[in-house]
Amino acid sequence: MRLNLGSGRSGALITGGTITALVAVLGLTLWGTGSANHAVASFDVSSWLWSADKGEIARVNGVTGKVDTRTRITDAQGHEMEVTQSDRFVILRDFNTGKISVLDLSSLSLGATTQSTPGIGVTVAVHDDTAFIIDTVQGQVRQLDPMTLLPVGETLSFPPGISGGLFDDKGRLWLLVPSEGTVVAIDAAKSRPASPAGGQGGGFAGDPVKVKTVGVAEPNHDMALSILDTGVAVLDKTATTLTTLHGDTVKKVPLQLGGEGGVAERTVGGDVPVTVVDGSHVYVVNNDRISDFAVPGDSPRLKPCVAWSGRFYCADDATGTVYVLDAQGKALDPIRIQAGGKALELEVREDRLFINAPGGSTARVVDGKNHVTTVDKYANDVLGGEAPPAPPPPPQTKPPVGPPGAPARVNAIAGNATARVTWSAAPPNGAAVTKYVVEGDGQPPHEVGASQRALDVTGLTNGQTYKFTVYAVNAKGNGPKKAANPVVPTRDVPDPPASVAATANPDGTVAVTWPAANGQGHKIAKYVITTVGTGESKTFESAQPQFSVPAGELTYGTQVAFKVASINDIGASSEQSPLSPSVVPFNKPGAPTGLTVKASTTKRGTVVATWKAPADNGSPLTGYEATVNGTKSTIGTALTHEFTGFKDAEAVTIQLRAVNKAGQGAAATGSGSTLAQPKMTVNDGADTAALNSITVHFTATDGGSPGTCVLAVAGAGSTSGNCSGSLTQGGLWPNTAYTYTVTITNDAGMTASGSGSISTPVYKGTVICNDPTYCGKTASGGGIWVYRTPSQSGSGIGDTFNGESWVAICQTNTSVSINAEPYGGKKSTQWIKIQFQGENYIPYAWLNLPSGTGPLKQC
Repeated sequence: MRLNLGSGRSGALITGGTITALVAVLGLTLWGTGSANHAVASFDVSSWLWSADKGEIARVNGVTGKVDTRTRITDAQGHEMEVTQSDRFVILRDFNTGKISVLDLSSLSLGATTQSTPGIGVTVAVHDDTAFIIDTVQGQVRQLDPMTLLPVGETLSFPPGISGGLFDDKGRLWLLVPSEGTVVAIDAAKSRPASPAGGQGGGFAGDPVKVKTVGVAEPNHDMALSILDTGVAVLDKTATTLTTLHGDTVKKVPLQLGGEGGVAERTVGGDVPVTVVDGSHVYVVNNDRISDFAVPGDSPRLKPCVAWSGRFYCADDATGTVYVLDAQGKALDPIRIQAGGKALELEVREDRLFINAPGGSTARVVDGKNHVTTVDKYANDVLGGEAPPAPPPPPQTKPPVGPPGAPARVNAIAGNATARVTWSAAPPNGAAVTKYVVEGDGQPPHEVGASQRALDVTGLTNGQTYKFTVYAVNAKGNGPKKAANPVVPTRDVPDPPASVAATANPDGTVAVTWPAANGQGHKIAKYVITTVGTGESKTFESAQPQFSVPAGELTYGTQVAFKVASINDIGASSEQSPLSPSVVPFNKPGAPTGLTVKASTTKRGTVVATWKAPADNGSPLTGYEATVNGTKSTIGTALTHEFTGFKDAEAVTIQLRAVNKAGQGAAATGSGSTLAQPKMTVNDGADTAALNSITVHFTATDGGSPGTCVLAVAGAGSTSGNCSGSLTQGGLWPNTAYTYTVTITNDAGMTASGSGSISTPVYKGTVICNDPTYCGKTASGGGIWVYRTPSQSGSGIGDTFNGESWVAICQTNTSVSINAEPYGGKKSTQWIKIQFQGENYIPYAWLNLPSGTGPLKQC
């Protein structure tokens, strides 16, 4: 099975020369052990999911919905990655660099690696212990040993522009050949049993072979492939027909699609959903029964709906929403996911539906009972900072819908009993073009796929004049016909160029060159250049044996090859030349997005910049140029960077440009400031004191970094806490003056302090003796006596009377109990030092303290 991560694709991916290069791989690097018996199977009910912002691949347990292991891929942060996996192997292809790697499941490091041409153009498929690399531009398919990535057997060749490249449940690889209207099955060369001694195993025997070719469409129709539980389904997007193959049984079901159709790469169950991707509809085909369901929302373009466990899951990348329909077409609760500006990926694997957001931090797992579990791909992650969130998508509005316009340019060139008709794209007028129709040879109209821009019409009569017309068709009807120039087929045709070369230039142009063709007695008037690739083809003309394709005409990062035909001075055309090697157009990268500049909360004089990687426009990013307050520096490819050496509270402006081999891209600008010096102001007028504590009020600012405040009281300890405005220090004593300092310290180690002083209140006790005859002023023994020492045997220095109050200083305990209970007092062994003729002692039995002796220290 294969999980395609990154941008969606309509077929397989291609790179010119990749298959040939693999045959000659000599610099293969093995980071792992290289031994077959060291390969560790991936856990059952799990899938490896890519996270672009982290540059990590994580294995998600489908039962628990949790990541059980992850590994970072070197120099891949922000890249788009194709993840191809079976229970034994995980193969990665980096779209940005073209690097193909095997993930060694025993060590979670990259094992065998090889290089392919970067960009959209090559795909890798794996099933059990079999792998293939598919080059659709060149039409070449090569089997690989998934352990070493070395080629196995001979290369299989097809016409340029193949697509598909999917394994069925029996390990058979299926391809589409649109130029012939066929679907092809390939059996892989079988692996030999491992030798008893172990090591690299037994290798492979024989060659991969084509075992089945079935016509499912007219030549040059656009097609899409879906693997069924048993067999395959092919959607003829041009004729809107679904063909299913079960063994030798072929069944065609015509559909009345209202727009461009699409099918998921894999269909589980008997219902095959065919999605009108630009019309929010899905047609469900089960044998001869066809159901038509509306998909909620107003998305301008859906991904093909995926069938899983009796429901249909339809992803809208624009909003990060997966709409869910039951078997009767009823809309259920949608699944919403932060997609981070990248396409969602849906794959049925290991009895689960995995929904990944390569640009976000989460994924979803849907089990067989349609229970949805959220996966935190970054859980317990300590590998680098978070990337900034993607900007919200612009509002999606559908344009007015009508029949398509006429193709802007239609040309015809005669050959020997043939004519080649070319045209440019027709305006879709709000509904995707589904096909083009060519007329003019006296035969039934020729229908070709919407991606086609040329048709070779054969079986014409030399010397007869033909006038061809082309019109486009969409869901709203036929567009107006556009006529080509009249042509007269002739035997007097030139030779095609013998070869074609192409070079992608750093300015975004592509130089196409070829040797001058032999005119066979006529002068060569011009050449017609035609592109071959994964998207729509284009044609150009040149009077010289060279042509520079203007920047922007071809999609950056998508591989393309060229064919050239010679046109002589009587307007006759040669056949087309051999196909050139594939190239990848590239240009300077785009501007980084989401650039934020914030103070580091842990480092003084430092700011941290984070951003989203820009489009690399066909060439891998090699780093970034940062201009910081006018000073330039070069940094790596990570999506976050610290800039140091600034003053406190200094404003920092950063201009950031991505760099690839074409040069520096457009700048993104962000500004921020470093941490300010913390401040502390003590509001001493608001301080409060209790008998045993003080509360100090203050105003603190942390300078931009979380801070902690400490109240330190001289001679009495300290307390810490948050800096919300006050701190309280306990363990103090009454009637005491204290000095204190409040200090704020932030996470960057920056501090500020403030000081003050405050006294705790006095603590007074009242003499208790309610019998005047015993302790009144006229009593023979006088009042309650106060002593120099805590003992009634000591020297009395005077007496005090009921109701008189004295400041209590401290307390002490003795072994002698004094009982004042008969006179309103209490029974106690304690003495209190009071301010009486200096500082002297009174029995606690005769003194009432409002809070007891607790607030007093020991004497």
